[in-house]
Amino acid sequence: MGQINAPVGSNRRKSIVGRGSSSKGRTCGRGNNGQNSRSGGGVRPGFEGGQMPLYRRVARRGFSNYPFKEEYEVVSLDAISAHFEDNDIVNTETLKGKNLLKGHNVSAKILANGELTKKVVFEGLKMSAAAAEKITSAGGEIKE
Repeated sequence: MGQINAPVGSNRRKSIVGRGSSSKGRTCGRGNNGQNSRSGGGVRPGFEGGQMPLYRRVARRGFSNYPFKEEYEVVSLDAISAHFEDNDIVNTETLKGKNLLKGHNVSAKILANGELTKKVVFEGLKMSAAAAEKITSAGGEIKE
């Protein structure tokens, strides 16, 4: 009880071929003749039998900004009201401490979902204009 086990028959031993008569014997499941029956036979990865391979058919031109894309995790004002008290400082470290941000290299953006009832200080976070307005109207402070 309480143990997770694989169903019977789901984990089968790998078939080792070409090691005498005990392991499938004679042609070892490779067929009789041809390229794939020989040791070292077969074609290289990506080879398509003379057809232009996919990695050469696909165009690779120009610059992509994708590796430098910054993604922001969304945090709503409701979550901040629920997890922070008056005069608390809200930054990436405190958000991670309260499990509102997950991951080691993430940034947060504050959105104006819900109402903010506490006077909290925001440091170094991106936020929407509506969220900034709600924060200042609640008596909070925004520092860069």
